[in-house]
Amino acid sequence: MAFKIPQSLELEHEELHQRLVDAIKEGGKVGEASKAVADVLHPHFEKEEEYALPPLGLLSSLVERDIVTQEMRNVLTMTDKLKADLPHMIEEHKRIVAALDNLIDVAKKENKTEVIQFAEKLKLHAKTEEQFLYPATILIGEYLKSIF
Repeated sequence: MAFKIPQSLELEHEELHQRLVDAIKEGGKVGEASKAVADVLHPHFEKEEEYALPPLGLLSSLVERDIVTQEMRNVLTMTDKLKADLPHMIEEHKRIVAALDNLIDVAKKENKTEVIQFAEKLKLHAKTEEQFLYPATILIGEYLKSIF
């Protein structure tokens, strides 16, 4: 069974990635600061797409207890990996936010409003992951363990 990231999250990641590419294309100090964000963000996004977000695709099925299948047990590898790696993922968020704060400072000096808005949106995205998405992924694993 393939576990798919919910489409809304996939699209949000794609939008954030594209806006970062656009900010890099600005060139100058904004481009350099945006590249520094990309350097810390890209490996983090890869981890999220590998194991932190795909289990969330099961949420709608899990609200109906009778839709739990043995194949769903395979998601436990991902949820356990996120649970073990959570402190590191949060630390990566701190580095990403620090790079975004620098980008915001640079963009303010150059009056790049769209870049500032993008950076603020990405900071909010990281907070949403910490407060909701990562815990939900871990809870999916714990819930499935209680059934199996």
